[in-house]
Amino acid sequence: MERSGDPRLVCVAGEIIRMKSALTLAPRRWLAATLAFALVGASGSARATETEGDFYRGKTLTFIVGAAAGAAYDLVGRAVAAHLRRHIPGEPAIVVQNMPGAASLVMVNHLYNRAPKDGTVFGLPLNGILLEPRLHLYSDNGASVNFDLGRMGWIGSPSQQPQVLWVRQTTPFKSFKDIQVGKVTFGATSPSADNYILPLMLNRLLDTKIEIVTGYQAVNDIFLAAERGEIQGNTTPFSTITIGRPDDLAQGKIRVLAQFGAERLAKLADVPTGLELTADEGTRRVLDLYALKFKSAFPIVLPPGVPSERVAVLQKAFDDTMRDADFLATAARSGLDVSPTRGKDVEKIIHAIESADQPTVDRLRQAISR
Repeated sequence: MERSGDPRLVCVAGEIIRMKSALTLAPRRWLAATLAFALVGASGSARATETEGDFYRGKTLTFIVGAAAGAAYDLVGRAVAAHLRRHIPGEPAIVVQNMPGAASLVMVNHLYNRAPKDGTVFGLPLNGILLEPRLHLYSDNGASVNFDLGRMGWIGSPSQQPQVLWVRQTTPFKSFKDIQVGKVTFGATSPSADNYILPLMLNRLLDTKIEIVTGYQAVNDIFLAAERGEIQGNTTPFSTITIGRPDDLAQGKIRVLAQFGAERLAKLADVPTGLELTADEGTRRVLDLYALKFKSAFPIVLPPGVPSERVAVLQKAFDDTMRDADFLATAARSGLDVSPTRGKDVEKIIHAIESADQPTVDRLRQAISR
């Protein structure tokens, strides 16, 4: 009779049983491990979201405006700040500071090189800063451009505000063609201001006959000079008129002859844009490049290196603010036309400026160089 207890057979049989047992338990163990990992991941994700959502709670944010107190940029910045905080998780306090100087070069350099990179400091520069890295209008050969706009975090702009060319109703100029035929006198605050640069550019590109008188301390002084008859008009952001001189516009004391944005504003539907004033394609490209900054009239920006999650939080808060009924009511009372440009779209504007062909940039620089 054969022995059934052969130790070799017993050993093989035991190994088979252990393998079957292992194969049976393996899926259970894998499932348990997977569930445990998922729970840990979900918990970690929840903690990360909660931490990010709570980051601003109890904080005081600094909003730096690159213009003097009382200027249009300052008024717009303060209006945004007053409502923005309610849309940021944790509702932090927001303190507005003014840092004028060199057409906002001082402020942007500070924001880029010295301000904290944690999302607690952001700023509102003059929109000319968008063109400065290519044109070097405010610094000699760009020596003071110590920043890279492409690396900064763009929150958005509450309005797209073109420059408009206007004259007093008492002047004989009824259309843009009239100032290509007869001489008109405009006021300007300084050679670095749009109210000097744009008329100079129009003289050289569109054959206008604008005499530019400088030395006015502020835009309001230019309005008063026009009322007194010292000058006949000016070029200013449309918001400067709607915010600072709404009655003059409503009562027809100001006649707008042209607007320099990408397209006609609804409130100026009968007023031609600069692009409509010439058929020359090269000139149109120059005017279009200069007008890009008006699509982001009040650009709000963060320093480089701010965590992307916090940039997204502030971009969303900005977008929500632009739909906020209380903010819209405030804007309506102040005359601000709310036509926002989202942060991602400001990034596209920056890219368009950076990628503009050099001949167009050179021609624009020549047209506005003194």
